[in-house]
Order: sequence, then structure tokens, then C-alpha cells
Amino acid sequence: MRACRVAVLAVVVTFAAAAWAQTPVDAARALVARYHGDPAGLDRARDLLETALAREPKVETMAMLSYVHFLIGDVRATTSEAKLAAYERGREIGKRAVELGPRNHEAHLWYAINTGRWGETKGVLRSLFLLPTIREELRILFELDPRSVRAHILAGNVLVKVPGFAGGDRAKAEEHFKNALEVDSRFTNARVELGQVYIDDARYADARRELTRVVNETNPSIVADWVVKDAPRARKLLESIKDRQ
Repeated sequence: MRACRVAVLAVVVTFAAAAWAQTPVDAARALVARYHGDPAGLDRARDLLETALAREPKVETMAMLSYVHFLIGDVRATTSEAKLAAYERGREIGKRAVELGPRNHEAHLWYAINTGRWGETKGVLRSLFLLPTIREELRILFELDPRSVRAHILAGNVLVKVPGFAGGDRAKAEEHFKNALEVDSRFTNARVELGQVYIDDARYADARRELTRVVNETNPSIVADWVVKDAPRARKLLESIKDRQ
């Protein structure tokens, strides 16, 4: 009996030590990973990171908080104003992270992504002044990690969304999305974006192939994104082209 109590106590102490050792970034990452089942967890992750940041300005905390604000803009915000506010906060914190950690890939990534999303929400033509910043961030991102999946997706999105006179190029965008999928074939956001390019080019058979793979994916790299954003968008796009040859 005594041995049993000792064993139970050891387990309790182990779990308590693990919880105590968990950093705010680790805790926020766990909340983000399951936001598909608990969207309010994004708010808790934000508050946790903001509190940690007030205590100590760490690059990792800033980068994660920038990521969380991006997700809040995408998932939690329901108006353009709320989305812009979330992306702007993510952009602001991301810029601070870049200044504090100029060689930190995640800092550059979320600064660039929030900047791009803010511009997209505000209106592409009204936000062309942001292009030099985003292009410079992409240059740094690929210098830091040529195989960065999210950097390839961001580059592709920029090339798709900006007009031709500003450097838009769907063929180059397609290559970036394919490059992302070569690195991670289960990163469903890249496959949805590739499917959208195919639709824009009236390549409907190719689009159906890619979008169907998203819908049927059994092991997505980011489950929450697949559940909340990628699979629903893929289904919607498939429905939009169901009668097109």
C-alpha cells in the first residue's frame, strides 16, 4: 500500500513539475493547436502572452503573440474593423520582435503575414505602399530558411493578389504553392491556395484534384486550420466549380 502511495505521489509531482515548467509560449501553443474545438482559447492565449510580455520582452513571446493576433483576426474577429485591429496589433508586435531578434524567422514571418493580411483587408490597391516592406521581409525569410512553407505561401498570396502592374504573377504564385507542398504535402492551406490559382486559370480538373485532397486529408499538418478554415473553403470552392468543365 505504501509503495502504491509513493508511486501515485511521484506521478502527481511529475505532472505538477511539468505544468510548472511550461512556458507561456508553450501554453499558448497548446491553446492554438486546439482552437478548432475551443475558439475562445485564442483569447486566453493572447491574454497569457500579453501578461508575459509585460513582465519580460522576449522575442519568442512576441512572435507567438503576433501569430495569435493573426488567428484572432482570421477566426475570432467578425467585422472588418475588428480584423484590422487584430492584424495591426500582430503587425506592431511582430515589428518589435524583428527589431529585438533580427535573425528570428518566426518574428519576420508573423510581422510579414500580419502586414499582408492588414493590407488585404484594407484593400489591395489602397495598401500597395506596403509591398516594399513585405518583399523585404520575404527576402529575409528565404535567406533564413529557403524551405519555409509559410513564407512560400505568403509569397504566392502576394503574387496572386497584387495587380500585374505591381508585380502580380499567377504562374510564379503557383510555383511558390507547389514549393510549399514539396516541403509539406499535408499543409492544407498551400493546397487550397493552389486550387484557387487553378480555378482562376480555368483549370478545373486540376483544381478539383487539389481541393478534393484537402477535403479528404486524414492527417493535416495543422488540424485546427484544416477544420476551421481549409476544409470549409475547399468545399465551398468545389461547389463553385461543380458544373464547370
